[in-house]
Amino acid sequence: MSINRVIVIGGGPAGMMAAAAAGSRGHRVTLLEKNEKLGKKLYLTGKGRCNITNNADIEEFIKNVPTNPKFLYTAFYTFTNQDLLLLLDQLGLKTKVERGNRVFPVSDKSSDVIKALEKHLNNNNVKRLTGEAVRLITEENRVTGVELKNGDILPCDKIILATGGLSYPSTGSTGDGYRFARDLGHTIVPPKPSLVPLESAEDWPAQAQGLSLKNISIKVLNKEGRKIFEDFGEMVFTHYGASGPVILSASSYMRDMEPGKYRIIIDLKPALSEEQLDARIQRDFQKYSRKFFQNSLNDLLPKKLIPVIIRLSDIAPEKPVHQITREERLRLVSLIKGLEFTVKSFRPISEAIITSGGVSVKEINPSTMESKLVQGLYFAGEIIDVDAYTGGFNLQIAFSTGFLAGMSC
Repeated sequence: MSINRVIVIGGGPAGMMAAAAAGSRGHRVTLLEKNEKLGKKLYLTGKGRCNITNNADIEEFIKNVPTNPKFLYTAFYTFTNQDLLLLLDQLGLKTKVERGNRVFPVSDKSSDVIKALEKHLNNNNVKRLTGEAVRLITEENRVTGVELKNGDILPCDKIILATGGLSYPSTGSTGDGYRFARDLGHTIVPPKPSLVPLESAEDWPAQAQGLSLKNISIKVLNKEGRKIFEDFGEMVFTHYGASGPVILSASSYMRDMEPGKYRIIIDLKPALSEEQLDARIQRDFQKYSRKFFQNSLNDLLPKKLIPVIIRLSDIAPEKPVHQITREERLRLVSLIKGLEFTVKSFRPISEAIITSGGVSVKEINPSTMESKLVQGLYFAGEIIDVDAYTGGFNLQIAFSTGFLAGMSC
């Protein structure tokens, strides 16, 4: 095996894994990162806890990739989630499995994941360089080097592009890789936000701004009334609509966003049937029979949500509880079991956890991650037109494609 000079552009999970894999083969590897620190976006994942991967089998992984799943077969099977966990264990990082088979570090610190990956780079003699690439240099359709912003030229035999997408630009994901790939003739599938908060057409979510709800369930209905997604977990109301784990997951099922096409139905009490909830409300009404309606819901609902529910119920706030009719009470039951808002739009791509779109998979060899158009050019991670649902699947895509690119160059 000849020793190559390899430049990896992008110090996120895909780039770090690619650089270490290439270094493990004896190549002279330089990891180029424009931020002062590596893994900046990793700090944000899983609310700072870093949802590293998922403990599901590989076929389940494939099911959780809505965009070009077949492209990832070789990458997923070459470097599996179990391979990743074994590697991290060898690097001294202990992990745990939580709800939905999500894998986190035992310490609940994303910084510990980054430290383990940095150790992996050190173990494989990867040189790190802070600097911003401005151009990839090619000769006769083969990569030969990288020009930096300061004018320096770094010669090389192979380049791995792992620059991420357009989400969280403050972490360095500013779409540079799309420009590099496009300049070399690659097709870029238009980037769109995925795993992104939602804006509501109605104004009532803003009334509950900041309220975080646990143990609720949601359904997403399309324009025809067909259910396209269902989940149980946490969410939060915002000044524009809603966010939180179940909302972010729901967004990735809304493949063609247009105002009014999707509705979110929130069940605030999924553990209770309508009959059980009605019985519970009747007990509360009996307890507060001499109070106004607006003062009768404190045992049932979060304080911030009560004005919203009162407004949407069409029951007068100052109506005495003992005067509320059966019809009104059942309307209240239906509202609590089916609080609804219409999705107006996604939030901007800069607020998305990941980017959908990127370099067309038709122009990348899935067995090596090498460009079919330019010799010596490889891709890894979010820059490729693949994306998955929440639960650690997207980070595994980064690690698996990074490993495959690094071992192939």
